[in-house]
Amino acid sequence: MAQIHLSSIGWLCCRVVLAVVAGYLLGSLPIGYLVGKAWGVDVRLHGSGRTGTTNVWRATKRVFPALLTVLGDVLKGIVAVLMARYLLHSELAAAAAGSAAVMGHNWSVALGWRGGAGGMTAGAALAALSPTAAALVIPLAIVALYLSRYASVGTLTVAIGGALMLGVLALLAPSSHVLSGHVAFGVLSAAAVIIALRPNLKRLLAGNERRIDLW
Repeated sequence: MAQIHLSSIGWLCCRVVLAVVAGYLLGSLPIGYLVGKAWGVDVRLHGSGRTGTTNVWRATKRVFPALLTVLGDVLKGIVAVLMARYLLHSELAAAAAGSAAVMGHNWSVALGWRGGAGGMTAGAALAALSPTAAALVIPLAIVALYLSRYASVGTLTVAIGGALMLGVLALLAPSSHVLSGHVAFGVLSAAAVIIALRPNLKRLLAGNERRIDLW
């Protein structure tokens, strides 16, 4: 029996490692950079130097490439989670893949460990992992973005709000091992976003963060 138990743990560890590798490589796909190149712009040389939606919009001065970037970054988070869930049959692996996708997006091996801030990918992975948490957090992030006009505030709301909501859901069902994996995703993805947004946090505190001027 002990041998069978150890074998199960070993197989679970293998699935988690596979999920992390696959999720990271998927997250590393530099969608914003590729979209910018298609419009003749290297987004890394403009604005924040990141490859996320806001900087693609500012670098290309067009809405359509920004929308393409949104779509690509969202798909990275969703596909990472669903791929691990249905191919590896493990919710822990799904959570690990989602976290790794955010990290891959923020520190892409394809771009020399540069990337975006991870908000879209983190929000998409959150929705795939826990629609309940996403249904509460994402509208809140949209309101925060609309009222503040700071992309960084919306991104932080998704990341921190997601971690807090997943924690609350876990407290409401303490016997669920599934939710403990979700909490780990929330903490890791929030940490990745906060680290990536350190320059923005400094500008927010200094009062000179750039606003989005679409409205």
